[in-house]
Amino acid sequence: MGELAGQGTRSTPVEKEQDIMLDHDYDGIRELDNSLPPWWLYGFYISIVFAFIYMGYYHFMGGPDQEEKYEREMAKAELAIEEYKANAPDLVDENNVVLLTDEVALAAGKDIFELNCAACHLSDGGGSVGPNLTDQYWIHGGSITDVFSTIKYGVPAKGMISWESTLRATQMQEVASYILSLQGTTPANPKDPEGDLYVPEEAAPVDTENPDAAETVDESADSVTPDTEGEAVVE
Repeated sequence: MGELAGQGTRSTPVEKEQDIMLDHDYDGIRELDNSLPPWWLYGFYISIVFAFIYMGYYHFMGGPDQEEKYEREMAKAELAIEEYKANAPDLVDENNVVLLTDEVALAAGKDIFELNCAACHLSDGGGSVGPNLTDQYWIHGGSITDVFSTIKYGVPAKGMISWESTLRATQMQEVASYILSLQGTTPANPKDPEGDLYVPEEAAPVDTENPDAAETVDESADSVTPDTEGEAVVE
């Protein structure tokens, strides 16, 4: 049986171990000069071949390193996130909200406004307890991001509650878009302007015949700002 086992592993049978025993002695433990098992040798040779292939591919043939792989995976993850957001509209927040202009969204926003907001702002947006929403003066900003954030988080100090737990993100986007659609309308009894004049950030038109004209400032012009009663005050 020992000889058969030795044929499979090329190891020396037990009865012949004396012939391959080395002079090393470790507290009575003697070392044998046996041949290594074939499976171990094959694995060792394969690992050497793999090491050369690995080194050649990644160090000489331009194979992607860990940083490049990380960047690729992150790019794939970003695409997956964007696709998920596109198919899950309730993930809208103040960082990605956009103004809605289609009739269906504005009609939905109007229904939400009349149900939840008209008590303080009136159904035509003219303002009552809350400010007038039809003029260009805003206390907390007049962009879609500002209006969405005001609806979402509320203004507790002034009595406006947060609607984050009551309305879905898409509903807040719809009502914010509807509120901005009231700009320029004429309510029955508009409340006086409150806050600051909001001017959308738009690129100033450039005079192609005199490109430097856009940078010229008329220092003699008076600046005009509204007072709290809505009248113009020259500064």
